[in-house]
Amino acid sequence: MSETGAKPSAARTARMERTTSESSVLVEINLDGSGISDISTSVPFYDHMLTALCKHSLIDMTVKATGDTHIDAHHTVEDVAITFGEVLRTALGNKAGIRRFGEATVPLDEALAHAVVDVSGRPYLVHGGEPAGQEYHLIGGHFTGSLTRHVFEAITLHAGICLHMNVLAGRDPHHIVEAQFKAFARALRAAVESDPRVEGIPSTKGAL
Repeated sequence: MSETGAKPSAARTARMERTTSESSVLVEINLDGSGISDISTSVPFYDHMLTALCKHSLIDMTVKATGDTHIDAHHTVEDVAITFGEVLRTALGNKAGIRRFGEATVPLDEALAHAVVDVSGRPYLVHGGEPAGQEYHLIGGHFTGSLTRHVFEAITLHAGICLHMNVLAGRDPHHIVEAQFKAFARALRAAVESDPRVEGIPSTKGAL
């Protein structure tokens, strides 16, 4: 595997390329954007979810990924999530002046998802509430329901954030996944926003 290091800037941007024998991924983000996205992962439903993530988090993001989707979408989906987590962590820098915590409850018709984010520096995921059998649904012909949790696992681990995600209601598999991505986006937006009342790093330890 070869990687080029993600490079932060005062504008809270980062870019990373990640290449393995299973996929080739480029992710570039601007945390202080307006939700502009240019997403191409070769997994159409995942493109839809990442586009929604950008729109509702107001994070500008470019994702260009190819991989062995003729075998399974798993590798490409996972590697994009890993790379997004890495660039998110890098773009956040030392996290001075951010709100740190964010929370959102988002409906999509009959589905309802609740997300809480802590930009803590400690990766942790709590994920629950999906109806029985959700993990087996094939959505859009490529994206298996079990990948939803896996995406959030990879993001939290590599970004160093804590995420509690709970599905409160839902019947349609597409809606159940999309509500989660939108709830995560809104909670992440709040957590990474600058708070003019915060001086320095929002932790009694002095580091996140």
